[in-house]
Amino acid sequence: MDQPRGTPEWPSTDNPRTIAVLGWARLALQASEGTGYNLSASELAAGLAMMGHKVLYLSSGFKYSVIPGMRIRHRENWRGVECFEVINSPNLSPSAANFKNPVQETHSAKQSALVSDFLAGKGVQIVHSHSLEGQGLDLIRALKSRSIRTVVTLHNYWHVCPQVDLIYREHELCFDYDGGRRCVDCIEESSPRVKKLKRILNRSAERLLGPKQSELIRLKSKRILKAGSGNADATLPSAVNRNARPDREVTRGHDESGNPEGLIEHTFADSDIKLGREPVRLELDANEQFINKGDVHLKVLHDYGKRRVAGVAALNDADLVTPPSEFNAKLHASMGVEESRLRVVRYGQPHFDQINRKARRSPFYEMVPWSAIEATRPLRFGFFGTVRPNKGLEVLVRAIEHLSPEVRKRSQFIIRAHGGDWNFRKRMAKYPEVNFLGGYDLIQLIASAGEYDVGVLPHIWFDNSPLVMWEHLHAGKPIIAARLGGAADTIKPIDNPEGQLGNGVFFPGGCPDKLAERITQLVTGEIQIPSAKTVHEASTLTSYPAHVCEVDSIYQELMG
Repeated sequence: MDQPRGTPEWPSTDNPRTIAVLGWARLALQASEGTGYNLSASELAAGLAMMGHKVLYLSSGFKYSVIPGMRIRHRENWRGVECFEVINSPNLSPSAANFKNPVQETHSAKQSALVSDFLAGKGVQIVHSHSLEGQGLDLIRALKSRSIRTVVTLHNYWHVCPQVDLIYREHELCFDYDGGRRCVDCIEESSPRVKKLKRILNRSAERLLGPKQSELIRLKSKRILKAGSGNADATLPSAVNRNARPDREVTRGHDESGNPEGLIEHTFADSDIKLGREPVRLELDANEQFINKGDVHLKVLHDYGKRRVAGVAALNDADLVTPPSEFNAKLHASMGVEESRLRVVRYGQPHFDQINRKARRSPFYEMVPWSAIEATRPLRFGFFGTVRPNKGLEVLVRAIEHLSPEVRKRSQFIIRAHGGDWNFRKRMAKYPEVNFLGGYDLIQLIASAGEYDVGVLPHIWFDNSPLVMWEHLHAGKPIIAARLGGAADTIKPIDNPEGQLGNGVFFPGGCPDKLAERITQLVTGEIQIPSAKTVHEASTLTSYPAHVCEVDSIYQELMG
């Protein structure tokens, strides 16, 4: 591989192997499809190819054809990785599409035989699963029967939860799934048969009309259906609902008297604001509470309970399971995964390294970015993610509503959230301290470190090892985080009594008032904000080359 002049060479392997990476999303789309899991899988696959390994990628559950029969076809070559896909899989992906299909997902002998035969025919020595969505849980055993080594990276909790996040109805952590019976009404989805038919029709339309024209027709159909239901523009901004009446304060000019809270009364935000469901309040030790419920996790009373048992068995059939956080490892061990098979392997990404280098190059690297006593500007808080309930944007906006006017006026909130954020914008419109900047890509993310001082992670689920947490830390930003999932392993409290270096503070998940208290402590100076250098020193950060080399060493270890 040719290297630019003056840069270190990419590490090469002494023992090139044939490796297959499994997932459900299209590898070339990276974070655009499959978000953080696919970004991690794609960069690892590309890094292994650069090392000299022969790398294949296989996705399943997404492509369906009017021509009957399950088969595997070549999709594309991407960054040295040969990409293939299963057509007409009996299991759909992503997981929500296959939610009503637990029996098929538990046992898919025909599909598992097809896949294992294909990989064996390609000379694959090691299979690295980043997601088995779209496959059967018996695939790992089928690979084992062909003497193919298997490594499973746990980006979430799919093996023990078909909802993936261990959240009941997208709203509350599921501490008791009632042996599987509670799973039945967890997600409202149409049957797999209906979804397969829709995908066949969409695929046929693409072939006849082309992808762009097919997508335009699909979007137009959705708008027509929405208009027929009377909800065409219920959630979208428009000139009509914004300018039907002038704001009540248009006569004030520059006069601020009579408005001590500093609010802006936008008329358009007076009505039709859809409030999110009130977050479920959790204790600070919710992680430990879940892990200690081992007897609940092992109970089986339903097909979903049987699926959970099959998921644990699949992980125990693997040669090694590599969760990226200690909490994820402990959770799966509490559900029956053998501890000897679990090894924590932390994420490394090229854009992490770029963000990290940008922070180190700054002339302000060793300086405290903001002081409550000497401040001449607001303290800036950054939320990066999506509007999906599990990311906790609802918790953050409620926390802002809890703040006193004095604290809020000394704050600025930068919210970059993918998805339909108009309802959140309307709710926050009266607060001039709240900025919604829409979605973002990795290039913008590298530059956005200059926009904020403190990252906010208000997630309501056991977020395994969120990429945004690592992005904050590589940027040298301290974090206010819900103490849920992998954050508890990674974030070290700034306000610890021993006076050790810290990189953040915790609050109980789902508690906006507690988040508001933490924001207040930082704004008032009760808790001091560390420099970027201190955050780096307090964090265990992995570079992209080191991550790829660690995974390669695991392969060499398994192959003896």
